[in-house]
Amino acid sequence: MTSSMLISISNITQDWEECIRKWNLNLFIIPATVITLATLVANPILLTSIFLSRALRQETRYVLVANTLTADILFLILNLTMVICNAAKARFYWLVCELITAVTVTVYCCAILTVTLMVVDTYAAVRWPLRYHDILPPARIRRILVGVWLLAAMYPFTLVIIMEVKRVTPHETGAVCLVLISLGLIEGQNRDQIHIYFFITALICTILILYCYIRLYMVTRTQGIWQNRFSRARVTLLAHGVLLLLYFVPGFVFTLELSLFPRKDISQDVRVWISTINMCILMLLPRAFAPYLYGLRYRELSDTLMQLLKQHRRLGQITG
Repeated sequence: MTSSMLISISNITQDWEECIRKWNLNLFIIPATVITLATLVANPILLTSIFLSRALRQETRYVLVANTLTADILFLILNLTMVICNAAKARFYWLVCELITAVTVTVYCCAILTVTLMVVDTYAAVRWPLRYHDILPPARIRRILVGVWLLAAMYPFTLVIIMEVKRVTPHETGAVCLVLISLGLIEGQNRDQIHIYFFITALICTILILYCYIRLYMVTRTQGIWQNRFSRARVTLLAHGVLLLLYFVPGFVFTLELSLFPRKDISQDVRVWISTINMCILMLLPRAFAPYLYGLRYRELSDTLMQLLKQHRRLGQITG
């Protein structure tokens, strides 16, 4: 990393901090904290319901739900940590910020890939009901999820290693730590690779989701499950569609942020506003809605949760 890049890191992060202070954007820490804490209460409850139920642990779809919730919890913790540290004006060693960036990108991409696998799982269950448990047993899906985590982590951490090897001064610091700035400051061929990485990931997931939904409709349209306006199939499709939209939109906004970051004709205020809204609200909304949509969509999960709550209430009455 050249000395001019070190100066760029210091200047850009300092300008970013001044813009946040000028517009009082640190107030966005309030909705970010509220949404995050509400989600961090709901997600562990659902995870506990899945892990304590042997029946749920043996079903592929609940293994996928558990993986998504786990990735969301890690993302929320990292995101809120960055928001709080930036608001507190804590200075980061740039290597620490790059590592946080790599982990954040990993867990975000893992959540997107797992949500895509949930659509594929639904398609397989409907398309091949008699062979479904042979095609996607829980043991196989767990191995697939290990591969998903490795795949999601491979490029971000490789990029950190490359940037660390090129670094001239190992102990430079920044006024703020943001994924956008960490990735936006990468120049040359590596920046093009970042755009290709996000584009290919989004394209593959989108094509898989559209293909599975179209095929699902074609396979089930003659079964009469779509005729009722409030049928379970329509409600499930609507809930999952909303959730997918909420997951993918922040990613597209972030890709837009990356493309606007190096442009000199874009106001710094515009970049800071878009980044703050995306980081403190848009990226948190799918995580906030997910546990409630899963609870409404999966009857076994909601029934297990209610049983656990009743047992806890009975134990409380006995000990009281």
